[in-house]
Amino acid sequence: MQKKIKYSIKEILNEIKWTKDINKVQLWYIHRGAINDTRILSGKDIVRIEKSSLDTITATIPYHRVFKIVYAGKIVFER
Repeated sequence: MQKKIKYSIKEILNEIKWTKDINKVQLWYIHRGAINDTRILSGKDIVRIEKSSLDTITATIPYHRVFKIVYAGKIVFER
């Protein structure tokens, strides 16, 4: 039986940023007060990938609020 390797959100985003196209990312995260408490962020809005959060044009989003990452239409992370 093969062991499933877990990657952190930071590792996933950095790999996409440096080897693929960060603009093809959709990042789904919990945002209290939004419809269904969810917002979807485009990769083009990501300014900096930090140790425990990511910075966007308008906000800092802690990784514990991220629940799905989609790259080019394919889910690459979901919890």
